[in-house]
Amino acid sequence: MQKLNLPTYNFKLKSNQNKTLIFDKLRKKYLVLTPEEWVRQHFVQFLIDEKKYPTSLIALEKQLTFNNLKKRSDILIFDKKGNHEIIVECKAPTIKITQDTFDQIARYNLKLKAKFLVVTNGLEHFYCKMDFKNKTYIFLKEIPNYKS
Repeated sequence: MQKLNLPTYNFKLKSNQNKTLIFDKLRKKYLVLTPEEWVRQHFVQFLIDEKKYPTSLIALEKQLTFNNLKKRSDILIFDKKGNHEIIVECKAPTIKITQDTFDQIARYNLKLKAKFLVVTNGLEHFYCKMDFKNKTYIFLKEIPNYKS
């Protein structure tokens, strides 16, 4: 898999029926290693190891219903009170991050009302803080560390 613009982590990989699988520590199972999953696993590990978010506050591929359509957020982080803190949208490294990508996560956030949005393809990372009063977002240099 492609080297990402994130720290290198040691993941458990295995092969099964000509497919490479990666062990997801949060869901405690092996998943097919797609380019998007490679980014998701790295970003989750980044949140845990570098930003110190507890695994108990992180949900992966959480389903939500928006305009009667079932969607899923790639990574959803809750605060200690159970409120949505951060939504992360992961794309494969070959996918260019565009306004459409931001529009997608912004639509999800109409329902979730998270304080921060992250869009990443593993090579580029965009961090935003929501400004609900003005119905916009402010770009940040990085996502904040977890505050216990």
